[in-house]
Amino acid sequence: MDLVHRRFGRRRRVWAAAVTAALALSFTGLDANPASAADVNNAKNAGFESGLSDWTCSAGSGTTVSSPVHGGTAALKATPSGQDNARCSQTVAVRPDSTYQLSAWVQGGYAYLGVTGTGTTDVSAWTPDSGSWKQLTTSFTTGSSTTSVTVYTHGWYGQQPYYVDDLSVFGPDGGGGGDPEPTVPGTPGGLSVSGTTTDSVSLSWNAVPGATGYTVYRDGTKVTAVTGTSATITGLEPSTSYSFQVAATNAAGESAKSAAVTARTKDQDSGGGDDLPRHAVTGYWQNFDNGAAVQRISDVSDQYDIIAVAFADATGTPGAVTFNLDTAGLNGYTVDQFKADIRAKQAAGKKVIISVGGEKGTVTVNDSASAANFADSVYALMQEYGFDGVDIDLENGLNATYMTQALRALSAKAGPSMILTMAPQTIDMQSTSNSYFQTALNVKDILTVVNMQYYNSGSMLGCDGKVYHQGSVDFLTALACIQLEGGLDPSQVGLGLPASTRGAGSGYVEPSVVNAALDCLTRGTNCGSFKPSKTYPSLRGAMTWSTNWDATAGNAWSNAVGPHVHALP
Repeated sequence: MDLVHRRFGRRRRVWAAAVTAALALSFTGLDANPASAADVNNAKNAGFESGLSDWTCSAGSGTTVSSPVHGGTAALKATPSGQDNARCSQTVAVRPDSTYQLSAWVQGGYAYLGVTGTGTTDVSAWTPDSGSWKQLTTSFTTGSSTTSVTVYTHGWYGQQPYYVDDLSVFGPDGGGGGDPEPTVPGTPGGLSVSGTTTDSVSLSWNAVPGATGYTVYRDGTKVTAVTGTSATITGLEPSTSYSFQVAATNAAGESAKSAAVTARTKDQDSGGGDDLPRHAVTGYWQNFDNGAAVQRISDVSDQYDIIAVAFADATGTPGAVTFNLDTAGLNGYTVDQFKADIRAKQAAGKKVIISVGGEKGTVTVNDSASAANFADSVYALMQEYGFDGVDIDLENGLNATYMTQALRALSAKAGPSMILTMAPQTIDMQSTSNSYFQTALNVKDILTVVNMQYYNSGSMLGCDGKVYHQGSVDFLTALACIQLEGGLDPSQVGLGLPASTRGAGSGYVEPSVVNAALDCLTRGTNCGSFKPSKTYPSLRGAMTWSTNWDATAGNAWSNAVGPHVHALP
């Protein structure tokens, strides 16, 4: 969450460049013509099982690793540095006047896949950073005298390493030799139910060697196809049992369906945070003095339904956190007074939670041990101070697998009444494959609300693929649409905005703009140029950084947005 003196200029130029690059490229679909039986994968060492044989990587940027891999035992890892974008390429023999399907599985930082020297139109595809394997696909046609092309991958300057596996240049045999055609994968095992809500079921299963995707069946009917080993099936009825199976797929076909598992959705009145109002306002309370009004918990406006205490501190134990009240910075506020004020807010029907992270948060949960440490330490804070739950505001990356594990372990300790909120940045919620978004979907059955930060982000893509700029109703509604259509329940989506111009480096909007966006999403009124395809009357509400900056401005934000949220349909 934003600390105004820490956040100015942070990452905005990097993401602006990334968005500009995104507009310069286009996703290219696979050729509509089916492959013939004689088609082969013309790439050599396409799964990097023989190291970097047949591949050339710029500036020594490439290596092979044993984890993560998509298939087999190895994958390419390429690391951009300085002015090098970690380009790895291979010359592939092809036939003239022929069409080829180019694909690869990628993970990690920004990743690009393309081909040059086609003799016609060179093409490429790309994806922003992805926490799980994602397939890039495009197609190209060779010219009348083209006998070879250069296939390449590369990352983006200054971004994280990217991984590539199972690359394919599939089409007529160019005579240069290549990897054999795939065979139908085996049947997935280990299918289990990882969570349920009133209208969804979350599933997970074991990876199958050679599979490039998975198909999920509900009561014998295909309902979704995914590339990873988990899926959340939505649109279900409360208090209803369903049967699920999964099959593995690749270019050769689909496996037999797995053994079935049965899951029953929750009753309409089940789930954490049931005593929260239908529409809620969240505010972050600062445990430090950065120029905003210094507050005690008792000073926080009654318009706030959830108060997130910012922040827990990392310890020397991986994944573990603690909390240290800044008594000196808060004018002598004692721990006993703090605890008493929490109890008083709770008696008034409010929730008080501990927030983990912030712009400079260094909490890392990246294995089972640190996940257990996180759950144990947060639960200890809940017991000591009486917190109702936890807020995840990790702005320096998270591991979806182990953060999911940590939050489920915490929920098991704290019980179904635990409040769980998240405050990702806009870039974290651009795609369901991003780690933050995936974590939210993984814990949907115990998740209260995701209050994305619509500030300090620059321009971003909306759910319609258009670019929107901070400071408008369209920016709020078109980006919220991504979450609303990406698998979160409307009751789990909130709009996070600064309480004043001093609360963030950029992105402040007048409370009237926040209210207009809420109306657009819930009622279909007061929209800008972007109009959602439907309304979401159960949208949870809004969030602000912070109650302190709000108080500095005379509580102008909460006095305007609070009543509007509470009056939503």
